[in-house]
Amino acid sequence: MAKAWGGRFEGKTDPRVERFTESISFDARLAAVDITGSQAHARMQAKVGLLTQAECDAICATLETIGAEIARGEFPFRVELEDIHMHIESALISRLGDVGRKLHTGRSRNDQVATDLKLYIRGAIDQIDGLLADVQHAFVERSPNDLDIVIPGYTHLQRAQPVIAAHYWLAYCEKFQRDRERLADCRRRVNISPLGAAALAGTSLPIDRDYSAKLLGFTAPAANSLDVSSDRDFLIEFTSCLALIAAHLSTWAEEWILWCTTEFGYLKLPDAYTTGSSIMPQKRNPDVLELVRGKSARVMAAVPHLLTLVKGLPLAYNRDLQEDKIAVFDAVDTIVACLELAPAIIVGAALQTDRIAARLEEGFLDATTLMEYLIKKGVPMRTAHETVGKLVALCDGKKCRLAELSLSELQTACSQIQADVSQVLGAHNAVAALKSYGSGGRAAVAQQLELWKQKFA
Repeated sequence: MAKAWGGRFEGKTDPRVERFTESISFDARLAAVDITGSQAHARMQAKVGLLTQAECDAICATLETIGAEIARGEFPFRVELEDIHMHIESALISRLGDVGRKLHTGRSRNDQVATDLKLYIRGAIDQIDGLLADVQHAFVERSPNDLDIVIPGYTHLQRAQPVIAAHYWLAYCEKFQRDRERLADCRRRVNISPLGAAALAGTSLPIDRDYSAKLLGFTAPAANSLDVSSDRDFLIEFTSCLALIAAHLSTWAEEWILWCTTEFGYLKLPDAYTTGSSIMPQKRNPDVLELVRGKSARVMAAVPHLLTLVKGLPLAYNRDLQEDKIAVFDAVDTIVACLELAPAIIVGAALQTDRIAARLEEGFLDATTLMEYLIKKGVPMRTAHETVGKLVALCDGKKCRLAELSLSELQTACSQIQADVSQVLGAHNAVAALKSYGSGGRAAVAQQLELWKQKFA
């Protein structure tokens, strides 16, 4: 089959080269955006007189037909046609003859593929943003039921201070909100049109890049044609955003994997999102969460893949850039799959309140609140810290809790301690004492929950 670029070649391409250089095996998913971009290009050509309106209409209608055939799985793909762009153009020419041959006027595959990628990434950003909102909504949905449940908060995986359970859920809402904001910011830079930059130098033909950009919903055409065909910054930025989403998903998965162990016993996952063992009949494994944690590595790997790909390239297009799509497509697919499963797990998981309550007073979760009680009594912070540390050591020796020390024992450590100390000792009292904006106390968490509810109203 004749190549679109084959005019200056006399010999045939080695079939092994065709197999080595093809990208249709993975870039076929760009078919819909390639057709959208080509239709906009044809309409621009008609506007400036490079096509008649009848030719434009025929091209757009035929492209629509080709797209429908691809969507139904009725379109044949062949490695000798290299990529999705050549497949669609070849089909167009076979059906329209010389009219089809006019479509590529005023553009190159270099700006064409950049346009396709930006249209694809723009759509992926919108899809992922919606899925992130679903995850946030799931955390918000379960939070009202968990406003009166006190659980340990951890640093270094050691018990630290008690918080309201919903404080944990809203912490993830904040993380995913930053992810959404990063994606929105990335979208602004994605939304610049490469179309019409041609191979690297632009064109002498009277094209209207502003018009084609407007048709495709881009903010403006890219300003430098040489930059366009080499630019993959938007892919690196986008996959960096996905890597952070993957990190947040992995943190959530890891935490819940720990929480549903017998050792923690805080959480029970829904049956639909756990699996069993082939040999141990008692097992209930958090495989979905483990795979969310594991698959995050694939998403993160896209960033060094792309950075390494572009680091040694000179300006304008180089064939190396064909390898960008594999990493990007896999990162998108992986993030989408994880986000699609997350909401049902979040809503369906049950806190084991009896197990949590039975061990809530372990680990001196009220120590920091006792220190702050002393500060309020006028004790310098470092002195208060040392005093409470000594009281904790005393409790360790006596195998008791701070609340179980007598008032005289407490006063021996610090004379400023009064009978009202009982109001801050114990995990529930420690939570009730938390007042600062954004803290883990009930009032502060309820305030934040109300704000999140308003976001999703």
